Amino acid sequence: MRIAQVAPLMESVPPKYYGGTERVVHFLTEALVDLGHDVTLFASGDSVTRADLVPVVRKALRLDPAVADPVPYYLLMLDWLNSRADEFDVLHFHIDAFHFPLFNNRRHRTVTTLHGRQDLPDIGALYRGFPGMPLVSISNHQRTAVADANFAATIPHGLPKDLLAPTYDPRGGYLAFLGRMSPEKGPLIAIRLARALGLQLRMAAKVDKVDERYFREVVHPEIACGNDVEFIGEIDDRDKAKLLGEAQALLFPIAWPEPFGLVMIEAMACATPVLAFRAGSVSEVIEDHVTGRIVDDFDEALCAIPEVLSLDRRRIRAEFEARFTAERMARDYVDVYRGLAWTIRRPAVRPRLIAPRQAAPVHVLQSEVHAG
Repeated sequence: MRIAQVAPLMESVPPKYYGGTERVVHFLTEALVDLGHDVTLFASGDSVTRADLVPVVRKALRLDPAVADPVPYYLLMLDWLNSRADEFDVLHFHIDAFHFPLFNNRRHRTVTTLHGRQDLPDIGALYRGFPGMPLVSISNHQRTAVADANFAATIPHGLPKDLLAPTYDPRGGYLAFLGRMSPEKGPLIAIRLARALGLQLRMAAKVDKVDERYFREVVHPEIACGNDVEFIGEIDDRDKAKLLGEAQALLFPIAWPEPFGLVMIEAMACATPVLAFRAGSVSEVIEDHVTGRIVDDFDEALCAIPEVLSLDRRRIRAEFEARFTAERMARDYVDVYRGLAWTIRRPAVRPRLIAPRQAAPVHVLQSEVHAG
């Protein structure tokens, strides 16, 4: 099949550091190439792939100091893709809903993977406005708030089988935290949990601009209270394998409806058990008492940690290989691509939309767009 993968532009594909969506797009693209498909990747120019790369911008927008607003670049990418759309059997989008108006008349050849949370108040109106766009959820829990949307499948993420080597005899003697330094990811809980257990904690996390104040005023003072917590910052895949592989367990004390949680299967690939709070997709990813423990609160987490540390790491790695490889993910998507003609369950007529109470003025970009 001729497949276009349309990636976000904020990070390269794969990302050099943190970037869950871009990482998944990379794994999927390479696995589709391995399966013999003709794949074209629309992404930033610093991306690395065995597919045909269409470099929409010179480098990832987050790393380009000349870029203040990413939206113009997405619009330019969609215009470029629209002019080439007939070259592809399938257009697979990973950019939320930017493309819905432009590609609604080609919806029978599109797939949109939803990578973010879907319980925000206005998202339902969007799917009602474009009822025929085929969607893929990354967990069953992710779709609960918009259950009537046009879902073609739920396809969990996957990693290349050999990306992260398993460690069956860890020597680190610490717990690990990996993710974003934001309240919903629970870094403060992770610190307090590790201290209550008397264990060292190593934290590798991205600090987004919106979370800088939270990190500076809330998390960093907690870290500074002792020498038992080490903050590493953002890390690449090589350092990630070492961090997770040598850890006794990964702490995943989330406080939000996590759509998937890629770090959980990264830990499983390293044969490392996961102690996770029950929220979002956690119960779909972690098999309780097998690949980790799922708990409801801090006190239950304290009681569960001895069992977590005693879980069979070879069994954890085997569960990863059975359920969460990139090859499995790619084959699942190919099934969706081939079944697109049967996924359109709703009529093409768009319902009358009720205007919002207040409409913000739209400003047209006047100056020339910096194209990287």
